[in-house]
Amino acid sequence: MKNLDILSKLDPEDKEKIIYFAKILLKKEKYQKLKKEIEQRKKEIEKGEVLTHEEIWNKLDV
Repeated sequence: MKNLDILSKLDPEDKEKIIYFAKILLKKEKYQKLKKEIEQRKKEIEKGEVLTHEEIWNKLDV
């Protein structure tokens, strides 16, 4: 949370610079896999295809 506090202290122009570079990083391949998984999960949730807490623990065999 401290990092977000630092960002709140920046002026708007500098915040835009940080956002610009963050967008470049997020376009990198290692983040694209995560983005695709998030999109897939959103679709599953919209369809109601989610596991209950109990189902998750049963799958983990705990």
